[in-house]
Amino acid sequence: MSAVIEARGLTKSYGATRALDGVSFTVEPGRIVGLIGPNGAGKTTALKAILGLTAFGGELSVLGLDPRTQRDELMREVCFIADVAVLPRWLRVRQALDFVDGVHPRFDRARATEILSRTDIPMASRVRELSKGMVTQLHLALVMAIDAPLLVLDEPTLGLDLLYRRKFYDTLLNDYFDRDRTILLTTHQVEEVENLFTDVIFINHGRVVLAASIEDLGNRYQQLTSAGDQATRARALHPFYEREVFGRVAMLFEGRSAAELGALGELRTPSIADLFVAKMQGSPNT
Repeated sequence: MSAVIEARGLTKSYGATRALDGVSFTVEPGRIVGLIGPNGAGKTTALKAILGLTAFGGELSVLGLDPRTQRDELMREVCFIADVAVLPRWLRVRQALDFVDGVHPRFDRARATEILSRTDIPMASRVRELSKGMVTQLHLALVMAIDAPLLVLDEPTLGLDLLYRRKFYDTLLNDYFDRDRTILLTTHQVEEVENLFTDVIFINHGRVVLAASIEDLGNRYQQLTSAGDQATRARALHPFYEREVFGRVAMLFEGRSAAELGALGELRTPSIADLFVAKMQGSPNT
């Protein structure tokens, strides 16, 4: 099967600000991809391009469609959750189900009702009567009940407490394994969700800093923690990032084997969060 998303040389400027600067990446079918970057890195602009919500330069195919010219067709194949749910505050929960049932041919009302039955959300409640966590759960139930092959989430748990965030990602992951979906997710809470990802794309200042599968990261990167003479010898192998940790030095290496580094200290595969910090601090500010 061909790629779900194929981006080549995407560009987008807002005045003098280059939001996307030659961005290229591929999202394969059936993957959970984390699009990760600091504020202002270009994440949301990239998502807007994918969803046909903004003009852009370069080449972009989403499910074989051009978002610029085939957006209506594309929206039948994509579900989207933004960082702020936009359901009208006067709307009752059952009316939200009625509305989506009437406008989307792939909506499964029974599935939405089943998802909501696992929450504390009453069908008769208005959106304004729900907490932010409940509104997010309602939004998720509506989206999960649409049989779409691509799910795009932009900071979906922003502002939620840990309990709601955990419930959200548990529901998301169960749905992923129950159905044939591809998920593209942006988040700042990398530590909480990094074991969900099959692939990551790091973006900073409108450029892709890293795009790789989780399996590839384990083969490419090593984190070594050492001190004294061992640390001095390790530096001679040219780490691309280092930081002090309780009197020792944690160094990150790319392309070095465990055999080369193992005698110089404690060795492990870096977490996505650690690798992200290293790549962001080492990436160019241009």
